[in-house]
Amino acid sequence: MAEDRVADIVDQWRRERPDLDPTPLLIIGRIQHLAEVLDAALRPPFAAAGLGNGEFDMLAALRREGEPYALTAGQLSERMLVTTGAVTKRVDRLVTRGLVSRSISEADARGRVVGLTPAGVALTDRLIGEHLANEAAILRGLTDSDRSALERLLATLARTVGARAQQAGQRL
Repeated sequence: MAEDRVADIVDQWRRERPDLDPTPLLIIGRIQHLAEVLDAALRPPFAAAGLGNGEFDMLAALRREGEPYALTAGQLSERMLVTTGAVTKRVDRLVTRGLVSRSISEADARGRVVGLTPAGVALTDRLIGEHLANEAAILRGLTDSDRSALERLLATLARTVGARAQQAGQRL
């Protein structure tokens, strides 16, 4: 079995500060560590396609929308859970690569619509297959029951953290 560095850290804190309860690290610390490990495991196909962090997310958000594969920057921001500034930077890079286009909104001449180009659709369709196979391989060690329980628990945690952030006036 792999070494559990987070459990070691908790044990160290128990020894050094017995007045504190370090057990939240068993969950939060593992989630943070997993986020880093998962990013490293999932990035290679995107990097090989020349995509930076978040760029595939934008392509996927547009592709999931269905034809005509177009959204406003505000809609992209909501679907990708990032600021409109982050959307603009990604759009600029993807326009340069010919994977998305930017056009004037028919509903509001001041607004812009971002749409997938045929090259963007083709790349997204190729990469999503690789991405989902990669994710399935990562989860292969879990039983169906484990996966269902983990899905449920993560959804509950996401709602709890989201509500807490919303109370603090943060956007998640």
